[in-house]
Amino acid sequence: MASDKVNRDEMVKRSGQWGVPVIDIDGELIVGFNQTKIKEKLGIKD
Repeated sequence: MASDKVNRDEMVKRSGQWGVPVIDIDGELIVGFNQTKIKEKLGIKD
């Protein structure tokens, strides 16, 4: 789909990387599945 290319290009432009996933939490991009950082940004404690 054309929208997939647009979204992919936007994430590459914003993150400077091709890694997936790219997660945006309050404007901070997390590239890759970094569970520790995701929990920290969301305020989740173990």
